[in-house]
Amino acid sequence: MAITRDDVLKALAGVTVDAAGTSLPASGRLSEIVIDPNGRVVFSIGIAPPEAKAFEAVRQAAEIAVLKIPGVNAALASLTGERGPGAGAPPRPAAPGGAPQGGPRPGPALPGVRHIVAVASGKGGVGKSTTACNLALALRAQGLKVGLLDADIYGPSVPKLFGLDRKPETINTPQGQRIVPLNGYGLAVMSIGFLISADTAMIWRGPMVQSALTQLLREVAWGELDVLIVDMPPGTGDAQLTLAQATPLAGAVIVSTPQDLALIDARRAVTMFRRVEVPILGVVENMATFVCPHCGGTSHIFGHGGARHEAETLGVPFLGEVPLNMTIRESSDSGRPVVAVDPDGPQAAAYRTIAAGLWAGLSGGAGPRPAPRIVIE
Repeated sequence: MAITRDDVLKALAGVTVDAAGTSLPASGRLSEIVIDPNGRVVFSIGIAPPEAKAFEAVRQAAEIAVLKIPGVNAALASLTGERGPGAGAPPRPAAPGGAPQGGPRPGPALPGVRHIVAVASGKGGVGKSTTACNLALALRAQGLKVGLLDADIYGPSVPKLFGLDRKPETINTPQGQRIVPLNGYGLAVMSIGFLISADTAMIWRGPMVQSALTQLLREVAWGELDVLIVDMPPGTGDAQLTLAQATPLAGAVIVSTPQDLALIDARRAVTMFRRVEVPILGVVENMATFVCPHCGGTSHIFGHGGARHEAETLGVPFLGEVPLNMTIRESSDSGRPVVAVDPDGPQAAAYRTIAAGLWAGLSGGAGPRPAPRIVIE
């Protein structure tokens, strides 16, 4: 029997949010409810930032109530500070010069995680996810403990890149229920793609995306990590701002192809991160050079050196370049990342160079910065 929205609302009617006994559905705090064909139910609870601690018990009670519905295999509830009582009040404006101020207080750093690094691009199609995957593996090859979070809710790529298609387990901890990340060639890996079927379209508005990102980040048992790589969604929208606000990022790595069209968008990504006070750890030029496998001739299909020049112009490190290569594409499509399956090959060497430069910048710094307080306008 299919699970309906009414089934979920009926179950949640038994969850109260205040001393007066107001039910969660009647409180006006409940988001739209998403029901996956595989029996997974996802929703969020709107709160004001100071209510976060008090409403954690409500969130857990809501998950337990929904899990009791016949046919429900998983319930994912999260708290979002975008809405809630009083949320209709206008946000405080940014300070003169664009410096962010006001907004919800940032969450604490992730326990046990030393550095959180965003791998981002201003647009899609530049190989950002492939770069993030192999960069994480190259960091692990240096003897580091590394995790990878796929933060692209609408188009998760990490399950395909690692050949992972099973559902993660959950465990009970003193902090509440936590999701156990999957193991991908020695990395702790988490993606929304593990929780939904591959053909499910995530037709979610901003608040739901923000709630899901917060849960994937903070309700996963990451353990002790030297670096957590976050594969960001493309662009400069709500998801990027949410992660910059809620996460103590050590910095961001910008991935671009060499041509001018991609560099324009990469420049926008740099501007966004600087606006929210996230350091730029470096720029990577992807699809830099194509070497013909038949004649050995070199072609610069997308140009060459554009990202290096852009890094120099912006005054940020240039971490290296990755060739346009069939081996990288084929290994990615087959769920066997090139750094994992051919660690001594020339393609893996490019990622190792980038990883070495990134780690040198991280280990020479002062560690994670506090997350900025920003307002999404």
